[in-house]
Amino acid sequence: MKNAGIICGGFSSEFDISVKSATNVFNNFPTEYRPFLIFLKKEGWFVQTKDQEVEALNVRDLTFKLGQETIKIDFAVIYIHGDPGENGKVQSYLEMIDIPYINSGPLASQLSFDKWYCNQFIKGFNYEVADSIYLSDPLTDIDPEKIVQQLGLPIFVKPCDSGSSFGIEKVNRVEDLALAVDNAFKEGNTVVLEAFLDGVEVTCAAYRNKEGVQTLPLTEIISENDFFDYEAKYKGLSQEIIPARISDELTVKIQEMTAQIYCLMQLRSVARIDFIIVNGVPNVIEVNSIPGFSNESIVPKMLASADISMKSFWKSIVEAELN
Repeated sequence: MKNAGIICGGFSSEFDISVKSATNVFNNFPTEYRPFLIFLKKEGWFVQTKDQEVEALNVRDLTFKLGQETIKIDFAVIYIHGDPGENGKVQSYLEMIDIPYINSGPLASQLSFDKWYCNQFIKGFNYEVADSIYLSDPLTDIDPEKIVQQLGLPIFVKPCDSGSSFGIEKVNRVEDLALAVDNAFKEGNTVVLEAFLDGVEVTCAAYRNKEGVQTLPLTEIISENDFFDYEAKYKGLSQEIIPARISDELTVKIQEMTAQIYCLMQLRSVARIDFIIVNGVPNVIEVNSIPGFSNESIVPKMLASADISMKSFWKSIVEAELN
């Protein structure tokens, strides 16, 4: 029986969300494997066993002591939202020490993690994205009036390299733009300003099994807040309608787009792509290479709608990605 290390935690504001997602994966992992929950922290890597005991992990070869037994992790499932998992750093390290993992590789992870670069990449393949302005230096003087002339109002201000809506603001007044940019730079190294897209927000998840890339039912997102922010995502302040209330034709189109982008970016395991439909045209908002998997998250709800158990879901992914 192979030992699976489900790695969570990390160095970002998303630590607690990562632990919730990874714990849900751990609790629903296929019985053909022996899962262990691994916490990655600044202080080191630690393993939590089913008996809740915590042991230090030898990061040179991913081994640890369990009583008199030495356990070696045979493969990893990375469930760190944000740095250093979603941006590909852990993947790079695992490749260096020759530990297989089922997630997207370093290049795909880094690309999808940066909202601006990812959307520019996707735009290059003729997919629609919001008009945007890229800011690489927090000390750069911005001209709010000029920015509003280019993008209009409202404007979404987002850290390029952060997730779970941390640091994101919807700016409705030109005088609020500078402060929103400052706040975004507190969460990320770079910032993107995006034009507002007025339409229907939907999201689609894709994964690979032995039969190829599969997509899950579309979810329509209606936030009770001004947009789908952290509270809307994780504190129940949103409606998530499955299947999305759009035409069958548009549903199929977005599922096909999701599968195409999944392949273009060389994504692996499960990924989720968010869209806003404007006048019948899907616009890509962002790509999530490690989407949330807590009980409040969208992907488990998609699986329930498709009548796919979480254990069979992860079994099919592990079998496909480790071969």
